[in-house]
Amino acid sequence: MLERSKIEKGGFVLFLVLVTVGLTLVVSHFLGAMLWAALAAIMFHSLNERLLERWPERRSRAAAMTLLIITFAVIIPAMLIGTMVVEQASGVFAQLRTGELNFSAYFKQVHDALPVRLQDLLGNAGFGTFETAQSRISEALGNSASAITQRALAFGANAASFLLAFAVGLYVTFFMLRDGYVLGPQIVRALPLADSIAAQIVERFVAVVRATIKGSVLVALAQGALGAITFAIVGLPASLLWGALMAIAALLPAIGPAIVWGPVAIYLFATGAIWQGAVVIGSGVMVIGLADNVLRPMLVGRDTGIPDWLVLVTTLGGIELLGLSGIVVGPVVGALFLTGWQILTEQRLALHPAERQGEAP
Repeated sequence: MLERSKIEKGGFVLFLVLVTVGLTLVVSHFLGAMLWAALAAIMFHSLNERLLERWPERRSRAAAMTLLIITFAVIIPAMLIGTMVVEQASGVFAQLRTGELNFSAYFKQVHDALPVRLQDLLGNAGFGTFETAQSRISEALGNSASAITQRALAFGANAASFLLAFAVGLYVTFFMLRDGYVLGPQIVRALPLADSIAAQIVERFVAVVRATIKGSVLVALAQGALGAITFAIVGLPASLLWGALMAIAALLPAIGPAIVWGPVAIYLFATGAIWQGAVVIGSGVMVIGLADNVLRPMLVGRDTGIPDWLVLVTTLGGIELLGLSGIVVGPVVGALFLTGWQILTEQRLALHPAERQGEAP
């Protein structure tokens, strides 16, 4: 009887593994949409709860109203900004093709304004003359243009698929908002973990998701917007495009938006635009740089306990593996990794309290 019970349990576990893998394969095309639906439900849970206070027994109405707010406050503005960024990128690409924008000439201007020692270092690196710089930059631009063109064609070919996934994401968001109070506890109970460990992991997951989106994505968007405004003030073309690049750079803690406004300021000084360069540096240090220190504590409210180096590595690795979703998934995986090992350490010390004697008080 005992042997039969083991076989049945093993068979049931195998069945669960197979159906889980099968379901993952079936919905694999919509995993990204479902992930962002879950993130949206987590981020707007408090708003949905406030609407439920107004309509206590009408969860469908509250969820629909929350989804409507998400659409008009987040999705539509993001689409409009994305469209303008794409238009500016297309304009820059057209100017590159016609020669109106000549990065090789700009490079020569900056190169000639540098001290002789720095010019020698650039010469040793293969950027000492106009011809070599032009060759390397043209090659880089050609590769970039080819990559952009391929991505644009791929997006056009998959537009219908993208719209379908987008609609599925909105649909799933509605049900997660409406039924989240039931789904959340069910997921926690279904985890094959002790109740205390499962609760701790879920709490950590929610905290990191909120901190990543509110403390990283929103701050990065704010810094990108400030950068776009700064570039528009000094008269740089395609300021919105540069602001978008700055927002992306701001997601990386060890890099930050200075990787965008720093070279721009150097170019402005080298080409004689003194006040424009001073404005860019002043805004970069005093406004854009301080935005993170001011906004992050207000938006997050508590530290996630993830080291900056781990945030950088997991963010870059997540983007490389999953694309845009990796911005959130990478740090979440890193946080859960730390949480899991912390729980294991606490359990080991609880089982062997003698090991605590060697620890510093």
